[in-house]
Amino acid sequence: MKFSCTTVEFLQAIQLVSRAISGQQALPILGNILFKAEGNMCTVSATDLELSIITHFPANIESEGSITIPAKAILNFAQYNNDSEIILESSEGTQLKCTSAHSKTALSGEKASDYPSIPSVEKKTEFKLDAASLLEALNLVTFASARTSLRPVLSGVYLRAENKKLIFVATDSYRLSEYSIPTDIDGEISCIIPVKVLEELKTMIAAKKPAKRSPTEESEKQGTREEAMPITITLSAQQLEVVIENTRLVSRLIEGKFPDYRQIIPKEATTKALLSTRDLTTTVKRMHYFAKEVNNNLTFTLAGTNAHIATPQTQLGRDETTIPTEIQGQEGKIALSSSYLLDFFAHISSEQVELQITDSMHPAVFHVPGNENFLHLIMPLRLQES
Repeated sequence: MKFSCTTVEFLQAIQLVSRAISGQQALPILGNILFKAEGNMCTVSATDLELSIITHFPANIESEGSITIPAKAILNFAQYNNDSEIILESSEGTQLKCTSAHSKTALSGEKASDYPSIPSVEKKTEFKLDAASLLEALNLVTFASARTSLRPVLSGVYLRAENKKLIFVATDSYRLSEYSIPTDIDGEISCIIPVKVLEELKTMIAAKKPAKRSPTEESEKQGTREEAMPITITLSAQQLEVVIENTRLVSRLIEGKFPDYRQIIPKEATTKALLSTRDLTTTVKRMHYFAKEVNNNLTFTLAGTNAHIATPQTQLGRDETTIPTEIQGQEGKIALSSSYLLDFFAHISSEQVELQITDSMHPAVFHVPGNENFLHLIMPLRLQES
C-alpha cells in the first residue's frame, strides 16, 4: 500500500473514527485504526465491536493495500506534522512509513486481516432526515438518558414512528425528554439506540457544518448546507446504520422493552406559568449553592402574578426569590431538583419556558413556546418546610 494525501483530510478522518475506540478494549487490536487504499480513496475505520465509524477521503494511490495502526501513534504523527501533504507506505505487512517534506516516521502495526470485520446492516427500514431537525432532536433529548448500565434500556434513546411522526424519547426515571419530527415514514419503527452512539452522531453532524462566514454571507446562506445535508438511517432487527456524506456509523441496538412512559405524563395541568429562561436560569444557578446541600431541593410556589422560589434552610443558609410571570389556573406548589433544572436550561435556547404542574405529587412538565414537538418532564421531590 502506498498513497499520498493532504495532512488536513487525513487528520480529520482519523480523529473522527478514533471516537469509536473505547478506553478499555476487549482486544488490543481494537485500539487500532484500519486503513484501506483502493481506487482513488482511502477508507478509514475503527470499532469497539459495539460502535463502528467508517469514513473515506480522496488520495493519490500508487499501490492498493491495507494495514491497521495503533490510533495513538498515527494521531500523534498527524497532529504534530506541519507539512501540507503526507505519503504513507506499508512494508512487510505490519510497518507503515509516514513521510512528509520535513519528517520521516515509521510505525509498527498489524495485518489488516487480523482486524475484526464490521458487519453490514441488513436493511429492514430506511429513511432520511435533514441534519438540522435531527441535531435539534438529539440536543433536546439525549441528556435525559441514564449514564449507567444498571437498566440498559434507560441508557439509550427510544425511537418510534407513530401518526406521521418520528418520536425520540429518553429518561433516567427522574426526568424525561420527548421530541417529535414530522415525517412520511412508512412502516413500523420501535427500537432503542445507545446514547453513546447518538452523542457521537451529534459530534459528526456538528463537524459537517460549514466554516464561519462573514455576516453578509451568513445571512444569505445560514443553514442551507445543514438543511440540505440529508442523513440516511437504516435499521435492522439488531443494528443501526447512519450515513452522513462520506461517513458511516454502525451500532448495535439495545435489546429490551422501553417503559410505557406516556402513563406518567399528566393529562391536564392545573397551573401554568410562562417564565423568562434567563431569569430562571440565573436564579436557579444562585440557589443551587444552597440546594445541593438538601438533595438539590427547590420549592416553586406559583400564585397570582409571581413565581416564588425558595431553598430549605441549610448549614450554608437559605435563599428565596420572586420572579414576575404570567400564571394561568389555580395556585400551585412543587419541589424540583436544581441540578435537573440547570441541565434542562443548558439545552434550550428560547427566551421563555412554560412550566405546567398538576400538584406536588405529579411531574412538572416544561414546554418551549412555539415548539409543539418538544416536552421535558421532571419528577417532583418531597416538599420541605421553610
